[in-house]
Amino acid sequence: MKILAIAGSNSDTSINRLLVSYAASLVQGAEVETVDMNLFEMPIYKHQHEVESGLPQQAVDFAARIDAADILLVSLSEHNGTYSAAFKNVFDWTSRIKNRAIWNEKPMLLMATAPGARGGLGVLEAAAKRFPLHGGNIVDTFTLPFFNDNFDKESGRISNEEKDNELKEKIQKISAIESILEK
Repeated sequence: MKILAIAGSNSDTSINRLLVSYAASLVQGAEVETVDMNLFEMPIYKHQHEVESGLPQQAVDFAARIDAADILLVSLSEHNGTYSAAFKNVFDWTSRIKNRAIWNEKPMLLMATAPGARGGLGVLEAAAKRFPLHGGNIVDTFTLPFFNDNFDKESGRISNEEKDNELKEKIQKISAIESILEK
């Protein structure tokens, strides 16, 4: 089973990268690729750029990584209630690839975390509404509020037992769906 773990942040110290990496580690025997949004830095999407220069190779490469995966684990950082500019730009460029839905109907666990009480709930809600319009097969969602209190950076895992068990249940659910699809 191949997992593509996407942290929708270009921060070198992304808490969403920590969360998605931990989530991916919970899938037994999986081959995991973690996406660094910095590898997909492109000009800000503008129709004129597309007409003059075509699609950047980074957008094509991002789509290819999605296509090569069996499961998508996506953890989005929240900037003013929605996606980070880095993620949104990759999303916009990838949406311009002809004859494809961005997420290609891959089973997805959609996640978010933040230092506050809502735990990235705003971006999670926005993505849950938008992604299905672009081929997002969202199996479940997960939010981790109060990241600094509920995640142990040293061990790289959720320290809140209730939230840890919740994530493990959701990982089992998406893993079971992939097992069914393989048959």
